[in-house]
Amino acid sequence: AAAGLHALDHHVARLADDHAHARRLADLVRAAPGVAVEAPDTNIVMIDLPEGVTADAVVSSAAARGVRLSAFGPRRLRAVTHLDVTAEDVRRAGETLAEILAG
Repeated sequence: AAAGLHALDHHVARLADDHAHARRLADLVRAAPGVAVEAPDTNIVMIDLPEGVTADAVVSSAAARGVRLSAFGPRRLRAVTHLDVTAEDVRRAGETLAEILAG
């Protein structure tokens, strides 16, 4: 909650950028086969993985390539855009995740 309050106090104008970045990330990851991505309403992107792909494996593989995200269940990922995430970071993260998920 502290991060949200800080954003509301200091970065309200930037929140729209974070939300746009989340939508862009969702679009890039959605291209991977068998992946379901909820359309984000905020800066949080939820990604459901296909059968046989574990969230922990994707998190580990992505981390090795410099992309940080969280396992949010055995086959669900959570990615969050924020003040320190640029449009280029989103592009690279989305492409990296799509590559990992494409096998």
